[in-house]
Amino acid sequence: GAALRAAELSCDAVLKATQVDGIYSADPKKFPNAKRYETLTSGEAIEKNLAVMDTAAFALARENAIPIVVFALKEQGSITAAICGEGRFTLVTP
Repeated sequence: GAALRAAELSCDAVLKATQVDGIYSADPKKFPNAKRYETLTSGEAIEKNLAVMDTAAFALARENAIPIVVFALKEQGSITAAICGEGRFTLVTP
C-alpha cells in the first residue's frame, strides 16, 4: 500500500485523496453530524478504527514517522493545497 511504498522510498509524507475533505468519525455522506478531525495521531486513528486506511497502514506510517494528509480529490486545487499544507484536510501524525 501507500504507507509501505512511502517507507521504502523514505518519503516525507503520504497524501491520501478521498471523496471527502479529511477523516470523519463516520461516513459524512450517511451521517451529516459526523465530526471531521483536523488532526489525529496514527494511534488515535487505529484506536477509533477509522476506515480511511487499514490499521496496518496507520501502524506502518507511525513506525516510520511518516505523517498522512487526507484530503478531497475532487475539490479544485486540492492536490496543490495539500502539498502546501493549505485547504481542508486531516493531518495524521506519527
